[in-house]
Amino acid sequence: MRYQSYAYGQNHWDRDPDLRHVLARYWPAYVEHMPAFERFGELVGREAYEVADHVDHAAPPVLVMHDLDGRRVDRVRMSPAEVALLTRLASMNSGVYDGGSWHRHYAEGYLLADPGLYCIMTITNQTAYVIHKYAPEHAAWKDRLLRGEFWGATWMTEVQGGSDLGANTLRAVHTGSGWRLDGEKYFTSGAGLSDVAVVTARPEGAGDGPKGLALFLVPRVDESGALNYRVRRLKDKSATRAVPSGEVEFEGSQAFLVGRPEHGIYYTLELLTVSRLANAVAAMGIARKAHLEVLERVQRRHAFGRPLADHPLVRRDLTDMEVRIAGGLALSFHAVDLFQRAWTETPPYTTRYHAARFVSHLAKNRTADHAQAVTGLAMELFGGVGFLEEYAVARWHREALITPIWEGPSNVQALDLMEAMQKKQAHQTLLADLVPRLQRVGTPEARLAIETMEQAVDRLTTSSPDEAQWHAKDATARLADAVQVALLYDLAAAAPRYGSLAALYARRFLGGEEYPAWALGCPEVWKMWDSDLWSSHPPSPRELPAQ
Repeated sequence: MRYQSYAYGQNHWDRDPDLRHVLARYWPAYVEHMPAFERFGELVGREAYEVADHVDHAAPPVLVMHDLDGRRVDRVRMSPAEVALLTRLASMNSGVYDGGSWHRHYAEGYLLADPGLYCIMTITNQTAYVIHKYAPEHAAWKDRLLRGEFWGATWMTEVQGGSDLGANTLRAVHTGSGWRLDGEKYFTSGAGLSDVAVVTARPEGAGDGPKGLALFLVPRVDESGALNYRVRRLKDKSATRAVPSGEVEFEGSQAFLVGRPEHGIYYTLELLTVSRLANAVAAMGIARKAHLEVLERVQRRHAFGRPLADHPLVRRDLTDMEVRIAGGLALSFHAVDLFQRAWTETPPYTTRYHAARFVSHLAKNRTADHAQAVTGLAMELFGGVGFLEEYAVARWHREALITPIWEGPSNVQALDLMEAMQKKQAHQTLLADLVPRLQRVGTPEARLAIETMEQAVDRLTTSSPDEAQWHAKDATARLADAVQVALLYDLAAAAPRYGSLAALYARRFLGGEEYPAWALGCPEVWKMWDSDLWSSHPPSPRELPAQ
């Protein structure tokens, strides 16, 4: 990797002051964990790069259908290096359920970012989440998941339904020996790897639509030790090759009901919230990895007689990358913080939970746009080599293209956002929180953010249903942009450069203008390789006084 990546070998925690500022805002206790973050930053900057590159180019998972005795086993053969790394990464999930914080889990997800490796971590985490909250009788499975001895999965997608959960047809039948499933799931991340999966299915006699779904835990082998379902095949994919994804067939498969069947859709939406937050932080982590590549490239590469970094055109692009990353990171961790405050709630939920779910849609949707834009620009700044698979920056753009699709594309996010607004009035909490903050800032850009928020909400809540849906994608993006301006201004209390980033974000994404030229005179915005330009930043471990 040392010949393919500038970011390889760098400690990603040390190289990311934005993450420390965001954590200082939402989780001040992060300072107690900085040595652990330092170690994790070293791991993801070196070993994770090596393993992910090896798997991506030479060792993707392979389905092994039979053992030597001819019995179906439907297991994947994976690189031993990947298996060893996954076991080490399992600690990402364990801290949440023993009094720890989701902030730490998602911060480590951001630092890791690799979609294949992090996907395995987050679907395992979601399986543990379900058991922890709603199926404590299976605590032994949860313990093994958190120790990295078991791997989990979440299987909801069916070929005729896609993101429409209400179209699911997998049948659940209650017999004298418990629940049995019949049908198939079309896109199953973790197929052949999972030891226990969370599966949506429709019990006999349940109504149509999403509210007729119940949630089940399905082990790979049944109580007799026999294979419990079949993996028909693994999918051929252009990205996330580190995670096996396939098609699964259920035929009388043993399953264990989670909680109350009539609450299955609510449990499922909780899992999707957990996953969408992971999607958001991973999108920004991917963008940051591409950014780290560029920060080295523009100093090393010369064009027209001087380093790329000396050209105003390039400084403009560096500004765009940092504005997007800082805004998206702030939005992601604002959503994480809201979830941290509400995640223990169970149906029926309070306004606090609905607000957390609402902001998760904004974060998932807009960070995906940022990841695509940043990684695409990174490829451009690399020139011809940026499009070659042998160099790391190309893979980050390929991986970023997944983030708008995974766990629901922008159409689905917009529809779910509208539902949370119309039925739960979830937007009111957001407006009540952020509008006064922006009023106190009082700049033209802050006033523009207030105006944009109010216009987006008005369009989605007062238009006819068809007209609101017509405008939903654009209104969702504009609302997310206005929120990011507010959150960047919020960070400016600790580091003034975020006030500049807020103004730049507003001018570009709310006003539709080009970045103003005054940013050229603000190297603290675009010159991220020079830490001396930071007028205020939380301490790194090596800056802390000796104990």
